[in-house]
Amino acid sequence: MWLYKPFFKRFYDFTLSLLALILLSPLLIILTIVGAIAMHGNPFFTQLRPGKKDKNGNEKIFCLIKFRTMSNKKDADGNLLPDAQRLNKYGAFLRKSSLDELPELLNILKGDMSIIGPRPLLVKYLPWYTETERHRHDVRPGLTGWAQVNGRNFISWEETFALDLYYVSKVSFLLDIKIIFFTIKKVVRRADITDATQGVNDSSGKKVHDALDVERRDADVK
Repeated sequence: MWLYKPFFKRFYDFTLSLLALILLSPLLIILTIVGAIAMHGNPFFTQLRPGKKDKNGNEKIFCLIKFRTMSNKKDADGNLLPDAQRLNKYGAFLRKSSLDELPELLNILKGDMSIIGPRPLLVKYLPWYTETERHRHDVRPGLTGWAQVNGRNFISWEETFALDLYYVSKVSFLLDIKIIFFTIKKVVRRADITDATQGVNDSSGKKVHDALDVERRDADVK
C-alpha cells in the first residue's frame, strides 16, 4: 500500500481526529472547566516542538497543546515551587489516564502531528541529534508511537530513538493499527508510566544529563 504514507495516513489522521474531537467534546469541555478551577487559571499548556522536516530538510516548529498538569504556584520570592508541590491530584490523574494529551487532537487536525509517529521532543534538543537520529523527523510526530508501546519511560533514550527510526522506515497501515491497539491496551492498564532520568548522547558522544527529563516528566513551565 505505497500510497498510505504520502496520502492515506494524513487522510485518516484528519478524519479520525475530527471525529474524536466531536465525540469527545463534552469530556473536553468538562476537563477545560475543571482544569481552570484546579490550576487556578489557564487549563492549557502550550510549548513549541519540532515537527516534520520540510523540503529543505528543516524541522517545522509548531505549538503543541496539552492540558496543564502542574500549577504555577510560586514561593515568596516569586520562584516556581518544586514540581512535587505543583503537581496536584487532578494533574496526577490526567497524567496517569493520559487525558492530558487529548488537546493534541487539534494538532493532528491541523496537520502538525499524526496519530502515530515519534513523540515530539523539545526544540532546544535539535542541535544534539545526530544526522541519523534526525530521520525521526522525516514523518509527522505522533500522539503515540512504536517506542511508546515498547517500553515508553522504561527504556533508554538510545532505545527510544532506535524504535522511532524503525517506525519511520516501516510506516504502514497495519503497523499503525497495531500501535493503536497496543496503546489502548497500555492506557487502560496505565502501564509504563514513571519518572525517568535517562540522558541522551549529543553529537560529540557526551552524556547530556537531565536534557530529556522535562519530556519524560511532561513538566509544565510558565
